[in-house]
Amino acid sequence: MSATHATPSASARETTEGTVYTVTGGDWDEVVAAAAKADDERIIVNMGPQHPSTHGVLRLILEIDGETVTEARCGIGYLHTGIEKNLEFRNWTQGTTFVTRMDYLTPFSNEAAYCLGVEKLLGIEDQIPDRATIIRVLMMELNRLSSHLVCIATGGMELGATTVMIYGFRDRELILDLYELITGLRMNHAYIRPGGLAQDLPPGAVDQIRAFLKTMRKNLVEYDKLATGNPIFKARLQDVGYLDLAGCMALGVTGPILRSTGLPHDLRKAQPYCGYETYDFEVPTADTCDAYGRFLIRLEEMRQSLRIVEQCLDRLEPGPVMVADKKIAWPAQLALGADGLGNSLDHIKNIMGTSMEALIHHFKLVTEGFRVPPGQTYVAVESPKGELGVHMASDGGTRPYRVHFRDPSFTNLQAVAAMCEGGQVADVIVAVASIDPVMGGVDR
Repeated sequence: MSATHATPSASARETTEGTVYTVTGGDWDEVVAAAAKADDERIIVNMGPQHPSTHGVLRLILEIDGETVTEARCGIGYLHTGIEKNLEFRNWTQGTTFVTRMDYLTPFSNEAAYCLGVEKLLGIEDQIPDRATIIRVLMMELNRLSSHLVCIATGGMELGATTVMIYGFRDRELILDLYELITGLRMNHAYIRPGGLAQDLPPGAVDQIRAFLKTMRKNLVEYDKLATGNPIFKARLQDVGYLDLAGCMALGVTGPILRSTGLPHDLRKAQPYCGYETYDFEVPTADTCDAYGRFLIRLEEMRQSLRIVEQCLDRLEPGPVMVADKKIAWPAQLALGADGLGNSLDHIKNIMGTSMEALIHHFKLVTEGFRVPPGQTYVAVESPKGELGVHMASDGGTRPYRVHFRDPSFTNLQAVAAMCEGGQVADVIVAVASIDPVMGGVDR
C-alpha cells in the first residue's frame, strides 16, 4: 500500500525492494482496509501502436486490475497524414487523389462524398450523367463488400479463426481484381471525379462483375457455416463490446454499431444520394447491441450490396460518364500503354491538333483547375463504417479554402471506453474489431 494509505500504527521505509511497512500495533481491520484501498494490482498496459492486430496504428492505454479493464483510452495521431491540409494546396479535381487515401479500405465512399460536395457548390448536381451516377453506386457497393470482408477477416484472425481470415481475403481479391479492371488500380483509385468519373467501364467489365456476383453469393454461405452458428465463435462475441442505443446517440456512433441496437438508420434510406431511393434493398438490424450482432449485420449488408450491384448492372445504358460542361469536365480517355495507365495517344493528338484555343483551355484546366463559387456545404454518405460527412468551404478560387471530414472511424472510436471498461483484456480485441476502425480516416 502507498504512504498515503498508511495508518498511524504503521511506519514505512524505502528499500531496494520497494516500500516496506512495519505494523506496530493498532486495529488489524484498519490495516487490512488500508491495504485493500491500495492500487498495487492495477497496472497500465499499452496495446499498440502496432499493425495489423489493432487495425492500424491505434494505441490503446488500458488500466487493468488483474484481467479486468478498469479504464480504457485511445491514443491516436500516429499516422499524421495531413490530408485535409494538403487539400488546400491542390485544385478541386486533384483533391480526389488525397481523399481516396483517407480510409484506404473505403476509397470510393471518400471520393463520392468529396465529389458530391464539390458538385453541390458548383450547382451541377442535376447535370451528372445517369451512367456516371449508376457506376458510382456500383463501385460504392462493391467497396462495402470489400470493406466488410476485411473487417470479418481481420476480426477472425484476431480471435484465432484463421479460416475466416483466409476466406475473407480470398473473396476480397476477387473485388480488387474488378477495381483493377475498371480503374487500373487495386487501391487509391481517384476514379470518381467532380462532374463524373475518370473513365467508363472497360469492355467485358459487366460480364466479369456478373460472374463475381454468382461466385460471391455461393461463397457467402461459407461464412454462415464457419462462424454464424459456431458455438466457440458465438461465445467469444456475444455480450462483448456492449453499447446500447442511448450510448450510440450520446457518442454520435453510426453504421453497423448503431444498427446493432435495433435502429435501422442508414443514410442511403434516410438522406438518399446518387439515386439510392430508387434501389430495392433492406437495412439489416440486430437487437443484441454486441459484437456478434455487428458481425451478423455486416454479413447481411454484403448480401444487400450484391442485390444493389445487380440492379446497377441491369440499369446501365450507353452514355457519357462526365458532365457536358467543358469548363469543369476533366478530359480523360485512358488507355493502357507501356508506361501504365494514362491518356491515350489519340486523345492527346486530338487535343493538340484541334485548335490553339482548345489546347490552351486544356492546359489551364489541368494545371490551374476550375473555379468554384464562394460558399460552404455539408454532404454525407453511408460508408461501410457509418456516416462519412464532408464540410467544405470555397472562397471562389481554384482550390478549396477548407475541407473537413467527419470520418466514422474517428467518431466510433469514442465508444472504446464504454465498450471495454469492466470487461476482460481479451475482450478489448473483440470490441475494437467490431468497431472496425481504419486509422487512415482517423488521422486525416
